[in-house]
Amino acid sequence: MKVHDINKIRNDKTAFVKSMSDRFVEIDIDKILNLDAEKRELIYELQELQSIRNTLSKSVPDLAKNKTEMNKLIEKVNKIKMDIKIKEENLEVKSKSLDAILLNLPNLPSPDTPVGKNETFNKVIFESKNFEKKDNGFSHDEIGANLNMMDFEAAAKISGSRFVILKSKLACLERALCNFMVDLHVKEHGYLEVSTPHLIKKNSLVGTGQLPKFEEDLFSVSSDKWLIPTAEVTLTNLKQGEIINEEELPLRYVALTNCFRSEAGASGKDTKGMIRLHEFKKVELVSIVTKDHSKEELERLTNCAKKVLELLRIPYRVSLLCSGDMGFSASKTFDIEAWLPSQKKYREISSCSNCKDFQTRRMNTRYRNNNNDKFFPHSLNGSGLAVGRTL
Repeated sequence: MKVHDINKIRNDKTAFVKSMSDRFVEIDIDKILNLDAEKRELIYELQELQSIRNTLSKSVPDLAKNKTEMNKLIEKVNKIKMDIKIKEENLEVKSKSLDAILLNLPNLPSPDTPVGKNETFNKVIFESKNFEKKDNGFSHDEIGANLNMMDFEAAAKISGSRFVILKSKLACLERALCNFMVDLHVKEHGYLEVSTPHLIKKNSLVGTGQLPKFEEDLFSVSSDKWLIPTAEVTLTNLKQGEIINEEELPLRYVALTNCFRSEAGASGKDTKGMIRLHEFKKVELVSIVTKDHSKEELERLTNCAKKVLELLRIPYRVSLLCSGDMGFSASKTFDIEAWLPSQKKYREISSCSNCKDFQTRRMNTRYRNNNNDKFFPHSLNGSGLAVGRTL
């Protein structure tokens, strides 16, 4: 599995340390470079031994009439084979040690991502002015309960806390919002609708960056089957391990799925009502583009998500996230935040991120141009939108 580009780290370790520092991650750069050097030395020694073994093996038939010399040669070849086996085992250990470090390091922030530790360093870059920001004292869960259409108690009895049951017109409204969003992105924005599984293999989560670092936030149903936290995982992995022709790009996918999150780190956060559930519906947008077009694609994807709020006449704003508030796999992120009248503040309803080649490198997804040169494409994702929060 390819993770961070070790050649870039080796060639400019200062820049890599600075990028990790901007993401408030401490690294032992000497350990990384030493493991890399040891790994490369082992690869060189293996190639040398394999070359000698091959040369000597070809000489064995020539000594068929001289049993003594032939046996000496065979003994020498067998000794080299043992040395090769030992070095291959050492190489595997070094490779796994290096990968274990790099797999847990986040993506490098884009140059225009603000450096900051938390949301107070985010920059509001747009706020809608066309719609009235209403202000009332009723929260969505109070309204839903009063209508007898939103039931958290029955959901808790059946499934536990942080689940909800919608009934009657609210269930109908949720279904209508799902269809509205998917139809908009397919018919007006040109996305390809995809129906994906809700169960995935571990390597798919490693590819998009949820594993190994965020295992506690996920639901595992067996040793190698997990519930999706977002359709970003399934959609981005559609081209896992493939080489795409450049003419096929950009690829733009949309999927409506249920999403499952343990919210292990959400203790003490606002979890009232439908804001932070273990299971929720979301319409997800994913783009895979050439390495030179992801900047423009992020703007396009964000505008597609904003269009949903424009048509629903929901007041919103867009923030550029700082380096410490971005997701693990993101290099640059725009958060779209909708106005919640009962809380008198904006709450996130979509995160639109450019992951550059961070995910495609982990998934070994490449594209080929007309000269047969191969590159890692850039992947992008964003909610278009989170259905429960939109409701």
